[in-house]
Amino acid sequence: MKKIFLNKVVLNMGVGKSGDPIETGKKTLVQITGKKPNPRNAKKAQRDWGVRKNEPIGVAVTVRGDDAIELLKKLLEAKDNQISKRSFDNEGNFSFGIKEHIDIPGVKYDPKIGILGLEVSASLARPGFSIKLRSKHKSRVGKNHRITKDDAIKFYTEKFGVQIV
Repeated sequence: MKKIFLNKVVLNMGVGKSGDPIETGKKTLVQITGKKPNPRNAKKAQRDWGVRKNEPIGVAVTVRGDDAIELLKKLLEAKDNQISKRSFDNEGNFSFGIKEHIDIPGVKYDPKIGILGLEVSASLARPGFSIKLRSKHKSRVGKNHRITKDDAIKFYTEKFGVQIV
């Protein structure tokens, strides 16, 4: 029950405008993952930026299972397998950004799309973590069963060969 596994990898691309930029963001995420991305809507209106409430301003895709492991390996190669220790939180998650999506191996430059950046978030879990998500009889994960920052760092260095900077 203490075995840690990669739960999911979420790729997020905040575009800031609706219309054509959203479509290019979707094409880019499909090119990277092969999965269908979902639009993310603005929660509040920002008059100075010309953004209305519930207007799509970003796209995101969630990848799970073996596809997530392969995708994370490619994304870490774009960062030279080095991650800052500050990227980890106390729950076993970590996030990093990629400034140019063409740095990812296997992604080619397309003049119609241009160069876009994206954020990557990876989440770890253990068997039994679903008790905090289920609809009936929700419960908390015990203190000894939670994933700490040190557990997450150890997992990523062993499984993915990541260097912590």
